[in-house]
Amino acid sequence: MSRPTGRVLALLELLQSGGTRTVAELADRLGVEGRTVRRYVQHLLDLGVPVESVRGRYGGYRISPGYRLPTLMFNDDEALAVLFGLITGRRAELTQAQRTASETAAAKVRRVLPVELAGRFDALLRSVAYTDRPGALTAPDTAVLLALADAVRHCRPVSIRYTNREGRRSERVLHPYGIVAHANHWYVTGLDAGNDQERTFRLDRIADARTLPGSFEPPEGHDPVERVLSGLAGAEYQHEVTLRIHGTVGQIRRYLPVGTAVLEENGAEADAGAAAERWLRVDLRAKRLDWLSSQLAALDRPFVIERPDELRDLVIALADRLTAHARRT
Repeated sequence: MSRPTGRVLALLELLQSGGTRTVAELADRLGVEGRTVRRYVQHLLDLGVPVESVRGRYGGYRISPGYRLPTLMFNDDEALAVLFGLITGRRAELTQAQRTASETAAAKVRRVLPVELAGRFDALLRSVAYTDRPGALTAPDTAVLLALADAVRHCRPVSIRYTNREGRRSERVLHPYGIVAHANHWYVTGLDAGNDQERTFRLDRIADARTLPGSFEPPEGHDPVERVLSGLAGAEYQHEVTLRIHGTVGQIRRYLPVGTAVLEENGAEADAGAAAERWLRVDLRAKRLDWLSSQLAALDRPFVIERPDELRDLVIALADRLTAHARRT
């Protein structure tokens, strides 16, 4: 949507909020000159919106009393954001009435999208799969997500600019097989045409995705969810950590959730519903240790670090820094 059109809609929103708005006020809110405001008002009149000109000391513009504005007037990004929130919200624990309301609201917004944009959103719905643990999903770049979903739907290769976890940047050609939401992140899985290997990429690390000419044949029976989960399970972690923490399962899980750490007691998986405080063994793997020391401090429960010694040093260093800061006057 062009900037002038967006400002015309912004003007309509201001007038819709009620009352009479002076030209100076509208110009200030829109970041334009007074004559531009008058031109935008004329655009609204051409669209059939009854904007009245009020003369006098407190004059300006207002919407004719009794006029009912359209119930929905989104630009493309706003409509997609609303739809995306409604769709991902279905993963939450909703009542049947709330689930029905979410679906009907999504259908209403879907009808106001332009044909091309609606087609891309439909491709997204058909391309996304969820694991049993999607988590509180981070919002991906809309353009990247839609481009990848369209490529999955129509089996088209895409060029992506990717930054890995070490910060190295590369440009790759990907044959995307599917998009998966898992544990707070979005992933795309497919064939990396550069090395002819199947790979999984996090969407928040993709800076750009451009559809390329041509097509590909996805392998039969490919399961994107299984591929993402198996890839994450086999990932190499630099540190293996073993702790003993005194507290309830709920207290520990608040800072070390399922998927991050395994809780055991007497060699058996701890009962997630138990409320009694006791010593629990906690095993986890981590790429970095610096975040874990702050999590243990926030947990505020007695703990013992069995391994590695490096984590013990980090916790002591954090305690020393906090003590030094607290003693400053």
